[in-house]
Amino acid sequence: MTAEPQATSPRSDPAILAIADAIAHPVQAADFPQTVLRFRNDRHAATVGLDTLDDAAWARHFGRFEPLPGNLPQPLALAYHGHQFRSYNPQIGDGRGFLFAQVRDDAGRLLDLGTKGSGQTPFSRDGDGRLTLKGAVREILATEMLEALGVHTSKTFSVIETGEELWRGDEPSPTRSAVLVRLSHSHIRFGTFQRIAYEDDADKMRRVVRYALDTLYDGQSDGRAGENDAARLLDLAVERMADLAASYMVAGFVHGVLNTDNMNITGESFDYGPWRFAPTWEPGFTAAYFDHSGLYAFARQPEAIHWNLGQLAVALRLISDAPPLIAALERFGPLYQQALAKRFCWRLGVVSQGLDTDRDLVAAAEAVMMQGGVGIDAFFFAWMGDAMPGCPAELVGTEGEALWAAFGTVKAGYATARDREHAYWQGDGAQSMLIDEVESIWAAIAERDDWGPLSAKVDAVRAMGEALRT
Repeated sequence: MTAEPQATSPRSDPAILAIADAIAHPVQAADFPQTVLRFRNDRHAATVGLDTLDDAAWARHFGRFEPLPGNLPQPLALAYHGHQFRSYNPQIGDGRGFLFAQVRDDAGRLLDLGTKGSGQTPFSRDGDGRLTLKGAVREILATEMLEALGVHTSKTFSVIETGEELWRGDEPSPTRSAVLVRLSHSHIRFGTFQRIAYEDDADKMRRVVRYALDTLYDGQSDGRAGENDAARLLDLAVERMADLAASYMVAGFVHGVLNTDNMNITGESFDYGPWRFAPTWEPGFTAAYFDHSGLYAFARQPEAIHWNLGQLAVALRLISDAPPLIAALERFGPLYQQALAKRFCWRLGVVSQGLDTDRDLVAAAEAVMMQGGVGIDAFFFAWMGDAMPGCPAELVGTEGEALWAAFGTVKAGYATARDREHAYWQGDGAQSMLIDEVESIWAAIAERDDWGPLSAKVDAVRAMGEALRT
């Protein structure tokens, strides 16, 4: 007997239909040989009314892409251009993904359900439109860790194994295939605006800018830069992106591919490929093996994000004079410094003393991690766990002990803002997401189809996130 389709109650709101003709192409999902559910994010599904789906219904919607009630009747592949390692490329777009649906969360915020590995589109070029299962597992790990560390990131919503064999130059092949669904505030990229500027279509630019302000920024069309919509949108994006850059640094995260087509207009991190977390505070640490010049190295990420905002400003010149756009861009540096200090204090679990004093705290902490070689995660964990009464072993010696003493002097003036009694701080050590552990988690799946280490890691990272929020 065939089960009846399960009723769902998503808070559907396909607002993008208002501009779909300007930035998107209707497409069909690939017809996969199988749909085996491997990961579902019920924590976030509950916020958008989708947690009551049983596994069969989940697979129909997020593996076969049966439309959600009241939502997009057909997936939309988004069109955009972009600077890739600072070379402009007009031959890109959603080549292995699409926008599947839009929903409202508990707070009324519009969110996208977008895909990765869902099949070929008009933008696929020579690609097969697929995603490896390893790539999907890596995205689960990246998004869970970043969310726990307070980074504004897309959420891995679903991973379904699809039963195909894929050949990749950077993985042992053949390798397993998957389709991933991410929950994100927006998939409108800087490259979306670059494409419209390339087309020299001012009316289209005004429509998309207005959509971003009305649906993604809740109608915030006035304010500091408010003489025109384009300048206001850039002003808002600068604020979000300055905070994103700071959050990457405090998390010790290296995205790896900070191209303009991987920047969205709401300042939310997404689209994870060769990412890594830095073991120590090493400015030149890179994630992508093909980043030969270190363009997107750990310490260069704020510079890269600012440069990308500059390209967004260039695109917005189509409908705006330059001065208000320049004024918005000039806010990035001060906003980044403020966000860095705020996020450092948050991860240390202390009450901010104001920017000038907080800068001294940041500098002293950076010196301990960079010059002393203390691991980033270990440094923050040990401080919260036992207030670091003694000098860490890595710092024993005259110079190291001096670094530690300098940090302690600055830190002594700060009040604690977090519960040190949480079970996480009393545990054996810091949660981290370094490459060796990531590879070990994948090896368990690849070699034994053992998903236990992945599940355990997600649980442990979420426990860390709870402790950081306490």
